[in-house]
Amino acid sequence: MAIQPGPEGIMLDKFREECGIFGVASSRQDAPELTFLGLHALQHRGQERAGIVVGDGERLRDKKGMGLVTRVFSREDLEGMAGQMGLGHVRYSRADDNEVSGTQPLLVQSLKGNLALAHNGSLLNHLQLRRELESGGSIFHSGLDLEILAHLLARPGYDSFEEVLQDSLLRLEGAFALIIMRGDTIYGIRDPRGFRPLILGQVDGDYLLASESCAFHSLGGRALREVEPGEVVRLQPGRVDSFRFAPPGPRQFCIFEYIYFARPDSSFNLGSVHLIRQKMGRQLAREFAPAGDLIIPVPDSGNSAAQGYAAERGLPLEPGLIKNKYTGRSFIMPRQELRETQVKLKLSPIRELIDGQRIILIDDSLVRGTTSRYIVKMIREAGAREVHLGISSPPVSHSCYYGLDTTRRQELIAARKNTGEIGEHVGVDSLGYLSLEGLQEMFAGTGGYCDACFSGRYPLEPPAGAGGEEEAQ
Repeated sequence: MAIQPGPEGIMLDKFREECGIFGVASSRQDAPELTFLGLHALQHRGQERAGIVVGDGERLRDKKGMGLVTRVFSREDLEGMAGQMGLGHVRYSRADDNEVSGTQPLLVQSLKGNLALAHNGSLLNHLQLRRELESGGSIFHSGLDLEILAHLLARPGYDSFEEVLQDSLLRLEGAFALIIMRGDTIYGIRDPRGFRPLILGQVDGDYLLASESCAFHSLGGRALREVEPGEVVRLQPGRVDSFRFAPPGPRQFCIFEYIYFARPDSSFNLGSVHLIRQKMGRQLAREFAPAGDLIIPVPDSGNSAAQGYAAERGLPLEPGLIKNKYTGRSFIMPRQELRETQVKLKLSPIRELIDGQRIILIDDSLVRGTTSRYIVKMIREAGAREVHLGISSPPVSHSCYYGLDTTRRQELIAARKNTGEIGEHVGVDSLGYLSLEGLQEMFAGTGGYCDACFSGRYPLEPPAGAGGEEEAQ
């Protein structure tokens, strides 16, 4: 998670999912269009880079660029990439990664044939594997974890691609969802603990893979099932099969997918993301219930939880903050008052609703506190008599090492301040979080999840030199 300047031109107050991936094996020559539309549905998972590779069984054609999917690809680009196999990737940039060379999918030419690879996750042993490969003569051209897998797949001495694939995957430690294109086959792979999501879907008899089920809905298709932890799903036009490269480990699905990352219209094994966020709002209402007149969500991330909160409290819910979706990217302003103005360009209060009222704001998470502070000030300026802030997840107090561009722990406000101090910092009359116990109770018996960013209980030991502030539990 990188707390970096975002499209608002201010410091983002959210974790950011680093990647969205999509793959299709089509019986027609429409893979470019399907991949484009699939990536467009996954745009929320990465808005700074996009790439598509299309294959016809022999040749691979690619287009990559910086920016939104609709800016990177033109109609002419898609028409010039006809093929049955498609692989796409969207991402945010890492804190130390500003070069176009970091854009995926990664194309590889080897004796085993041409490959294209796309990845969502983080390899904890990437430095160890990189040093090992470099000592054997491998030359790296980027800082991508994915390039390590490409070198492992290129090793000689195996009877089949599936054999070297399985052996290479067993060398990887960490969180990964992968899609690989080779010839007329698409491989979808999920790490043995299932940290990152990968869904198998179908449209018009053809099979697809995506980070979220919403990508299939946009194509008129449907989700079939999740790729299981430790499984390789093999797609070809009109057919699908699978095999295991490892037995499933203790399931550690990222709980932040339900809290913030995924689109509300997506579903995972536990069901609808929207409905689960509503339940989080209801649980928050049982734990944090200040006197108030009006519930207002922080759009769009707080919408679902606010619905559940308002229903549980029996209080009116109103869209008191209107989001301007057309502000685009702006410069980072040098003075605080100008940065606050940028927030007002992004969000505008309805003063007639707010004036004289005791407002309860609902949001899904609070990471740094900067944006929340500006929003609270805006609500007060609109005439609110009181402002209370409810967060439908526990305090984010630990860094993530399993697929997010992690920050230093000391930049997380909950790692430095208690709830009262955070409330004072953002300027509210009271602040309440959904408790870790309440969240865990909601997900009890669901097959396992990772909540390390809240609890500090790391299912896999963080990489050496990760900051020295975390200890594996």
